[in-house]
Amino acid sequence: MQHERVTSRSEGSRRRRSSDRQHPALARLRGFGYFRRLGPGFVTGAADDDPAGIGTYSQVGAAFRFDLVWTALVSLPLASAVQETAARLGLTSGRGLIALIKVHFARPVLWLAAALVVGANVFNIGADLGSMAEAFRLLIPMPFAVLVVGFAGAILLLEVFVSYDRYSLILRWLALSIFAYVLELFIVDVNWSQVAAGLIPSFQPTLASAEALVAIFGTTISPYLFVWQAAEEVEEREAGRIGRIDARQIRAMRVDVVSGMSAGVLVMFAIMVSSGATLGAHGSQDVQTAAEAARALEPIAGRFASTLFTAGIVGTGLLAIPTLAGSAAYALAETFGWRGGLGRKLKEAPGFYGVLAAAIAIGLGLNFVGIDPIRALYVSAILNGLAAPPLILLMLILSRSRRAELRTGSLSDGLMVITLLVMSASAAVYLIGSLVG
Repeated sequence: MQHERVTSRSEGSRRRRSSDRQHPALARLRGFGYFRRLGPGFVTGAADDDPAGIGTYSQVGAAFRFDLVWTALVSLPLASAVQETAARLGLTSGRGLIALIKVHFARPVLWLAAALVVGANVFNIGADLGSMAEAFRLLIPMPFAVLVVGFAGAILLLEVFVSYDRYSLILRWLALSIFAYVLELFIVDVNWSQVAAGLIPSFQPTLASAEALVAIFGTTISPYLFVWQAAEEVEEREAGRIGRIDARQIRAMRVDVVSGMSAGVLVMFAIMVSSGATLGAHGSQDVQTAAEAARALEPIAGRFASTLFTAGIVGTGLLAIPTLAGSAAYALAETFGWRGGLGRKLKEAPGFYGVLAAAIAIGLGLNFVGIDPIRALYVSAILNGLAAPPLILLMLILSRSRRAELRTGSLSDGLMVITLLVMSASAAVYLIGSLVG
């Protein structure tokens, strides 16, 4: 009998260990062990601060100083709710976002969703590659063409030929580059009483303000992040990193997502404040790109601040471009029913990797066809802001599905509705203002 009890305890222990193969964000949230367990939510949150985002936040800080800092407070719960919904959909269904749209909606809706993601992503890739090259030239003077081709080639080779386990770890290390911008706050001179005043929501009814809001929300709550988040949850399942999907697993996913988005929004806040305190305070309102912001910082805040800002652009680009290209590949692979995923080898998913390579190649080509790189970063953020509301609406409908495993809580749904209304309203004001002139 005692032997049976020992055996029973042993079997129960094994079952617990099996079911406790959890989302990497759970387990013991301590020290370096927590970093080792970070899931796709943290990578997604860090990728949110891509060079397009850095350029957008820098421009807003330079032009409006601290007047729009309140958008960071608003963005955190909204972005977290959207990403948590995307993660839940992928985690519980075992399908990517576009694959779920394919199952639950008519074909025209599927095509529209895929087109919105891929179109915005390709333009975003081009803008990010150009920004990385321009920023790197501030550190080491090299030909622009050599740098932009080199970055594109290196990213493509890593994404195609490095195993998913190793590649996901690389992305997690690159995610740390975003904290370069938090360090900026300790270098520049900030009037915190003015920053506190900027945390109170206010809005000037001008086209420039509406454009800034669309760009801010577009780069913080971006369609490619929805697709990437859901797809990477599926990848984690297929890689055997996630055990039984239960309430504990959902909580772990939520910790991961909120951690990632908190980090991303903290960096957004840091960039807007540091830019407002330096560029905006010294009248540098004509700053148009992240690289120009880094260049303008040097005479104001010193060489170290400028170098730190520049290094952050390159690091976040190396993180964000694989995310952008990968989400485009996931979108089309799920649309056409191809085998796909970074966990598969090239010969197992040629269509998936073909789209990934094509997205990077087209983005690369945009840097050589006369598109103004100064405007490209801001435009890419605006495109994301215009593309996000339709996808958020589809995610909201999916989250209210009769299928119990897809359903989200009332708080998440309420925040999703608010996000949809805020982004739709800002996009409508911007479009009407642009048409009226």
